[in-house]
Amino acid sequence: MDDPIAIKGIREGLLVTLKDPFSEWAEATARLAQRIDERRAFFKGARLALDVGDRPVRQHELDNLKAILTRREITLWAVISSSATTQGAAHNLGLETQLVTGTEQLETPALNSDAEGDHGIFINRTLRGGLKVHANGHVTVMGDVNPGAEIVAGGNILVWGKLRGNVHAGANGDEAAVVAALDLAPTQLRIAGYITVSPNDKRRKVQPEIASVQQGRIVAEVWKG
Repeated sequence: MDDPIAIKGIREGLLVTLKDPFSEWAEATARLAQRIDERRAFFKGARLALDVGDRPVRQHELDNLKAILTRREITLWAVISSSATTQGAAHNLGLETQLVTGTEQLETPALNSDAEGDHGIFINRTLRGGLKVHANGHVTVMGDVNPGAEIVAGGNILVWGKLRGNVHAGANGDEAAVVAALDLAPTQLRIAGYITVSPNDKRRKVQPEIASVQQGRIVAEVWKG
């Protein structure tokens, strides 16, 4: 059964989707609070957008959820819904009802640089087990990726820490994508359509490594920057 609470990283912070299995709003918010309490370090200080689908949520219900999140040092800034009731409640509380409010937000400011950059997301915390990050571009994590955590990226994956979870770089078929970490020992590593697992070698030397596709297989080498 699919998880009724889906969490993914977006440009503006985190997007939490509450799916259909919740019949009561109180049940949905209680389950969300429980999920947050299990991973407080990950959620602390986050900006959160909530997608409730077509569920009608009244103003006092959203206000109560906002208070629950505030007590956990989380900022609720947007509520996404096709319900007019929910949209009206969100507006009354000063919340956005869409992730991008104007086309100007899609533009990337000009940089005074001779080098061109690529789109990606930056996560300044450790990813605990059970957390999933999906992104079309590159993903950089300033922290560890624990067993049970998952990163799927259309581009490269860079972990400035220990990589122990599942990662899939070049998920859209880019065989030139790479996975790099200060300690590269993932449960499972995929690049485009290629897949491998870390050898069970406790004697291995811990050092920065980078994995890439070479001659039809994934190869890990010392990462020299």
